This record gives sequence, C-alpha cells and structure tokens, in this order.
Amino acid sequence: MADSTPAPPHRTQGLIGPHDPLLLHAGPALEGVGEEVWLDVIRKMDEVYSQLVHDEIELEEKNAELERSQQFIFGLLSSMSDVLIACDDQGRIEETNAALRELVGCSDAELRDRAAAALMHGDDGAASLRALLAQASSSRRLGASAELVLRAADGAPVTVDFNCTLRLGSSDQPLGHVLVGRPTAEIKHAYQALSEAHEALKRTQQQLLHSEKMASLGRLVAGVAHELNNPISFVLGNVHALQRYIDRLQRYLAVLHGGAGADELAQARRTLRIDHLSADLPSLMQGTLEGAQRTADIVNGLKRFSAVDREERIGVDLDGVIERAIHWVKKGTAPSFAVHYEARPGCVVLGSPGQLLQVLMNLVQNAYDAAAGQSAPALAITLAPDVHDEGYVEIRCHDNGPGFAAEHLARIFEPFFTTKPVGKGTGLGLSISYGIIERHGGQLLAGNHPRGGAELVVRLPRRALASA
Repeated sequence: MADSTPAPPHRTQGLIGPHDPLLLHAGPALEGVGEEVWLDVIRKMDEVYSQLVHDEIELEEKNAELERSQQFIFGLLSSMSDVLIACDDQGRIEETNAALRELVGCSDAELRDRAAAALMHGDDGAASLRALLAQASSSRRLGASAELVLRAADGAPVTVDFNCTLRLGSSDQPLGHVLVGRPTAEIKHAYQALSEAHEALKRTQQQLLHSEKMASLGRLVAGVAHELNNPISFVLGNVHALQRYIDRLQRYLAVLHGGAGADELAQARRTLRIDHLSADLPSLMQGTLEGAQRTADIVNGLKRFSAVDREERIGVDLDGVIERAIHWVKKGTAPSFAVHYEARPGCVVLGSPGQLLQVLMNLVQNAYDAAAGQSAPALAITLAPDVHDEGYVEIRCHDNGPGFAAEHLARIFEPFFTTKPVGKGTGLGLSISYGIIERHGGQLLAGNHPRGGAELVVRLPRRALASA
C-alpha cells in the first residue's frame, strides 16, 4: 500500500475491522462512499498483495529449478567424451562442449555465433558439413552420419565420425541441428582394444577347452591303466618265469655239453627240474601270448575310440560305445559305481566313435559325481530305438543323485556353468557334449526324473549322416 504509516504491532495481515487504524488514517469518507466499500477495497488490495507474494515465491522456486537443470545439462556436456556442436538453422554455433573446445582450441565465447563450417578443415570439409546438415534435415528424426574433417588446435586435420540429428521445437518446427561425434582415431583404438580383449578371451576359452579335454583324457587314461595292468602283470610274471627257465636250461646244457656221464646228467635233470620245465613251457608261452593279445586288443580299442579322430562319420554301434564308456569310467574313477544298462543290439548311428565315446563318458562321470553322496551311487542307462520319431535312437541316463535345481535347469548347457565345487570342474563338459550331439544332427536334453534324480537324454538319428 502507498500509505507509509507503520501498521500497529498486533495487526493481523488480511483481517481489517471497522475500527482499523488504516481506516482512521484514510481521512474523511468521500461523499457517497460508505465504510463497507472501503473495507471491500482494502480487502481486495490485501488479496492482490498476498497473490504477489505467492507468485514471487513460486518464481524463485522455478528459477532455482531452472538453475539446477542448467547445472545438470552443463555437467552432462562437460563430462561427455564425444564432441558436441549445436547450431541454429543457419548453421551458426549455439552450444558446444568441453571436448570440442579442447579439440579445436577455442573458448566458448570464440565459438558462439560462429559458423560451424569454419571449424572444418578446408573447403571439402565445409561442403561435407553442408551435405550432412541437408541429409539430416530431409530425414527428420532418423538423422544422418558422416565422417567430417575438423581443424585441430594445432591446425592439423582430425577426422571425426559425426551423427547429426535435426533439432525440433515444441510445434515440430526445425530449430537447427545437433552433431555428436568421436575422433576416428579413438574409435580405432577402442576397436583394437576390443579385438585384443576378444583374442585374449578366445585364448582363454581354448585353454579351458584343452583343460576339459585333458580331464576327459585323464579319466580315460585312468581306466586304460587299470585295464592294462592285469594283462601286463600277467605277461611280466610269465616273462620272469621264462627268464628263470632259461637260466636252468643253460645250466643243464652246460652239463650236457661238458661231457658228463649218464648218471651225472640224470642228476642234473632232476635237480634242475627239466621235465617240469618242459611240460610248463607251452602253457607259459600260451599265457604270455594271451596277455600280449589282450594288451593289443585294448590298444586297438583305444584306436577305434580315439578322442582325437579325423571327424569321420562311420557306422557306430551305440551298444559298444556305451559299454566302453561305462567300462573306462568304472575302471578309472568310479569302481564302486553301480550301472544298470539295458542294451539294444543293432542300434547303429552314423557318427564319430571317439566323439560319441567322449559324450557318453562325460554323462556317466557326471552321473557318478552327482550321486557320489548317496550310500549306493547308481546309474540306469536305457537304449531305445525309434521312441519318438522314426529313425531316432534315444539314450536315457538316470542317476539316483539329488537332481537339478529348478534355477539351474535353464543353464545346464551354458559354457563354464557348473554346480561342482571350485577346482572340481570347468563347466565345459556338458557344453562340449551338447555341441558334439548337435553336430551329429541330434539333441541333448536335461531334466529331472519323476522318481527323483537327474536325467540326461541323447537323441541321435539312426541313418542320416550328420554334418561335421
């Protein structure tokens, strides 16, 4: 209010009574204007004043919010590693960020209202910028991309990979363009770093794959060592006996060729047990040959089921592969593992014997590892032909372990995923097995058996030749 008379100290703002001092100082009432009119005028003025105060507070809050928004945008622009240019519809610079200013060596004041084409290196660069702006304008919200050559702070050309988009107003009218880019040298450096990281990852994967292959080979070698032990021990025992017999024969021949008489020769024959030696030699030699033949058979079996084969696809009797997988695992790492196998002779598939042996050994070994905590770990393997689609063979491996946890089922065949303790598995066995069966044109499935325990199912085509 215009009146400079101070208000009484106990006057409540907005409440004016008929004896308010403001009315007492208002002078004599105008002719024809009553006291109630004055009260209404003063009340209206008080409302206007309150509204002004409220609007001022609201304006201050909006200014503070606007300042926070400006600080936020400024922080974003300052922290961007990519260069940014915002220009109007005439191509004059309205805003830049610290990355661009550092690249071209100019301050914000020097760049503002300057033609963006002036930042380009040479006339070709300016022409390329105009073409990029025109392309972005025609494509509206899709934007456009191009490599532009800027003039760096030292005057050298710097190639920048720019993405340009049209800047639109509230009513979709074009206001200018926004260009965001990164020097191609940085992009190439990033690609090189990514390529190096990818190569390092591939090397690590190859090492892990090699570790898994060596683990499979270790299980196979353990079984082979146990299997070879009996015939080799038998051959060695026979060879030692033959060595003793040779010594006795040499001593007897020395007596015979020394001109001894008949009595002395007979005594030597009895002492050296030449008659017993002669009778024992045939069976001894026969046993040695059998042991050597058994060893040769084991080696030939390893050749047939070598894990390192030439990716050949031949007719493979699954009965033989399964029996050999069970045999090697039991001989090597799981002698107490009870395996119940229902064979089906004549189930022949086209594939790699070594790779299929690797898959079955992995499934048997995994079943033993899963059921090892049971008092009597067991595995049931069923081989059934043509159970789903005509021409398919199905191998079901069901153990009496705890089964798969629900949250693990979706990840069973992921590389490097394992539920075994650290150091007990690479998490690649089932992943490799999955790939082998897939390359054979089949399927490897995992689930839990209705009676408990885990169940893995291998499905293979009986006649179709799988691609390598």
